[in-house]
Amino acid sequence: MSNSKLRRDALLYHAKPKPGKIEVVPTKKYATQRDLALAYSPGVAEPCLEIEKDKANAYKYTSKGNLVAVISNGTAVLGLGNIGPEASKPVMEGKGLLFKIFADIDVFDIEVDATDVDKFVETVKAIAPTFGGINLEDIKAPEAFEIERRLKEELDIPVMHDDQHGTAIISAAALKNAIEIAGKDISKVNIVVNGAGAAAISCTRLYIAIGAQKKNIVMCDSKGVIRTDRDNLTPEKLEFATNKNIFTLTEAAKNADVMLGLSVANVFTPEMLLSMAKIPIVFAMANPDPEIEYNLAVKTRKDVIMATGRSDHPNQVNNVLGFPFIFRGALDVRATKINEAMKIAAVHAIAELAKFPVPEQVNLVYEEVNLSFGSDYIIPKPFDPRLIYTIPPAIAKAAMDSGVATEPIEDWDKYRDNLEERLGGAGNKIIRLLHNRAKSDPKRVVFAEADHLDVLKAAQIVHDIGIGKPILLGDKEIILELKKEIDFTDDIPIIDPKLDEQKKKRYDYADRYWQTRQRKGIKLLDAQKLMRERNYFAAMMVNSGDADALITGYTRNYANVVKPMLELIGMDKGVTRVAAANLMLTKRGPMFLADTTININPTAKDLAKICQLTGMLAKKFGVKPNIALLSFSNFGSSKNEEAKKISDAIKLIHKSYPNVNVDGELQADFALNPELLKKEFPFSKLVDKKVNVLIFPNLDAANISYKMMKELYGAESIGPIMMGMKKPAHVLQLGSSVDEMVNMAAIAVIDAQNKSKRKN
Repeated sequence: MSNSKLRRDALLYHAKPKPGKIEVVPTKKYATQRDLALAYSPGVAEPCLEIEKDKANAYKYTSKGNLVAVISNGTAVLGLGNIGPEASKPVMEGKGLLFKIFADIDVFDIEVDATDVDKFVETVKAIAPTFGGINLEDIKAPEAFEIERRLKEELDIPVMHDDQHGTAIISAAALKNAIEIAGKDISKVNIVVNGAGAAAISCTRLYIAIGAQKKNIVMCDSKGVIRTDRDNLTPEKLEFATNKNIFTLTEAAKNADVMLGLSVANVFTPEMLLSMAKIPIVFAMANPDPEIEYNLAVKTRKDVIMATGRSDHPNQVNNVLGFPFIFRGALDVRATKINEAMKIAAVHAIAELAKFPVPEQVNLVYEEVNLSFGSDYIIPKPFDPRLIYTIPPAIAKAAMDSGVATEPIEDWDKYRDNLEERLGGAGNKIIRLLHNRAKSDPKRVVFAEADHLDVLKAAQIVHDIGIGKPILLGDKEIILELKKEIDFTDDIPIIDPKLDEQKKKRYDYADRYWQTRQRKGIKLLDAQKLMRERNYFAAMMVNSGDADALITGYTRNYANVVKPMLELIGMDKGVTRVAAANLMLTKRGPMFLADTTININPTAKDLAKICQLTGMLAKKFGVKPNIALLSFSNFGSSKNEEAKKISDAIKLIHKSYPNVNVDGELQADFALNPELLKKEFPFSKLVDKKVNVLIFPNLDAANISYKMMKELYGAESIGPIMMGMKKPAHVLQLGSSVDEMVNMAAIAVIDAQNKSKRKN
């Protein structure tokens, strides 16, 4: 992506459809006069009076207990420097977004126009009663140290400067595991730290807290080794000054076991790396370019254990592994502080999590058969769903044990369940999983209607973010004009099936098609005419190996587009019924709905096959399927043929797939309400399970349901996803949005990846 396009897209993203990235959303009813009378005057007086009696009641009657302030003065914004409070606001909003999507914590971002320590501290103290916690962000050193120290002493809510402690906690977890893998003793390893800012100081202090020895640590800044005989050292630098007879980073690196870099790009050379001890540990965390480039480091030393701040290499030290979950645990016990015990608990929890088997959905993202503890996996991945119910309990327990928790947790099983429920609204994580999985091995995707602006925009995004390799199919002149209009300058294959330059390819495809359909009423001339049509041509591209996948259907009726796909590509081996499912990203989590577009009135046998296909699809997304077959009746309450069809399908499924969590026939409310189901039908195989796959009795019900969910409740839809095809061909709904097409392209790429693996 060009810098100019990145700039335009970034500005557009932040400006439209409404400025900014976060908003305030009511959590109570407000439809009636009674609702408003309770929300404000006169009803609001009652909780006010209760809080006046006891300030702790603010946690009971207001949002304080789940509200964190992200506060900055914009003096040290990552990669941008001292840009001021207003300019730092997009970063603080972004931090708020991360708090919400990873740990379901609400945030107000506060940008303070104050560089004086006293003024800044007084400002934060004055607004602190609003919040359950304070996250300090992007404040330059040394002021950051004093600001955090004073606020921690003078406030009774958790305060953390994430730039310092977030990096420290994650890198300490990585260091703990790296040292174990290297077979070394943390109390004996020699550590060189390059950089002496807030993050470097905090990291070094935490390394000592988990067992490193201060005498074995050498810290460097831009002037070289920080020595006791240097003048004008800050108290923080003086804390780590050495009197060893070394003066440069080159000298400090010799025989060192660990190099921690929090400085600038390319200052750690291959020669320095070669001089380090056996099995060196290098954390090069300058962003966006590390102190030594990853590929150069692993080429220089085969035995190096390497971590960076980048997501495109193993072992990313990413603060999002820490701060959302640390605050989550602190808020949940109403901690008065985030203390050393809680930070060390986070270190151990993160480190231990890396040693357990990795969930399949995480393996899917990183195109791994089985991520496992080792030199390329020393800390968990940011997409690991276990973080939410692993780290907060560790933080909460440490807060309780260290005496800073004011609301101890008594039922830990219930607490874990509550944490898992907080993942329900994280539908966008599924999209990130999709995109990252597709990016791991991009495939060639034909956009069969690329001479339409929105389709071309989708292809451009797919190309720019690297989830696929677009092939643009359609009227070449129109495509070239539209490319100019949207500044799509990269050289992408453009194919116009009607041009003479494609005549040879058309005839070749036509002959292949005719060979398969000549006994089904198709003449060679008919086949040649059909190959001028984009959907037939695109399908033959995939059939012939000239493309890996296709998406189409933006401008045409679904049934008309599916027809050539079924004729040319056909069903996969062992499949007797093609179907389609929509993945709905809802507040309760991902839901798979089928069949949403193909089978008008499926038989019991068809429903059993659709159930099987949809269950397999859910597993590909790392979701364990709990499947409900829906009806207007419950477990034989009606003898109507439509209801009987569902019960017959269930019998077939239970017989053929006894280990699948599937049941019915069920009305939708019983399927989606676990308490109601357990109360009325305790015998159901779905009792105590969260239903995430809904199979509908007919196309009417399925299609209407998913479109109502999408339009009335804003549930994001991915699909329809074709299931059971021999090769990856996916048909869009008429008028799909650009985002929907991008997501479908990611699905098509992943489909192609899976089919390629199976073939090999």
